[in-house]
Amino acid sequence: MLVADAGSRDETLDVLARWAPRHAGWRSGPDAGQAAAMNEAIALDDARYVCWMNADDTFLPGGLDTLATALDANPSAPMVYCRAWVTNEHGGRVSPAGVMPVTPWLLAQRCPISQPATLIRRTVWEILGGLDVRLQYALDYDLWWRILLRFGNPLQIGDYVATTRAHMDTKTARARQLHYDEAVSVVRRHYGRVPIKWRLAWPISVGARTLYYRWRMFRRQSRS
Repeated sequence: MLVADAGSRDETLDVLARWAPRHAGWRSGPDAGQAAAMNEAIALDDARYVCWMNADDTFLPGGLDTLATALDANPSAPMVYCRAWVTNEHGGRVSPAGVMPVTPWLLAQRCPISQPATLIRRTVWEILGGLDVRLQYALDYDLWWRILLRFGNPLQIGDYVATTRAHMDTKTARARQLHYDEAVSVVRRHYGRVPIKWRLAWPISVGARTLYYRWRMFRRQSRS
């Protein structure tokens, strides 16, 4: 595992130094964004399979082995994805992340792949050039599109292998409109048009959720 830190000023560096014997390496300093940092870190190694985990993601015990074993057994699959649990701020499981078989039509409606529960062949990653550094919010969604259109359907298996934490301090929660707009641009680029679903879903996906997170932020500030 390689760790790419954007120059944290808290206890992150102490933690990284303490765990240095357990990972392949780490670096800390300004970068050009999440996608550029992931591309940089993955390029430092030569493992057959690649993935990335954000600060709010974890593998369940044996999760990574499950993904790797699936790719070993299916050499034609460009990537594999499993299921993940969505957890709250305290680590409690809230709900399963929505995961479904991938087709161009379905991918144009929503993202049915949970990024922490994925593993990609390095050859596929390198041919595609990794993540698109122009993107800040929908970079994984864009990658699934490019894999599907270039290499065909990824492999799906039903095991739970990871968790992803949902809370009001994530960048997607704090910038719902920016996330929504970027996802729409990804759909338009790869699908050629934007299904009407995106307009119909806006009141809940952006409007209601933005108000909800603002209310929770107000309550938290009022208690402090």
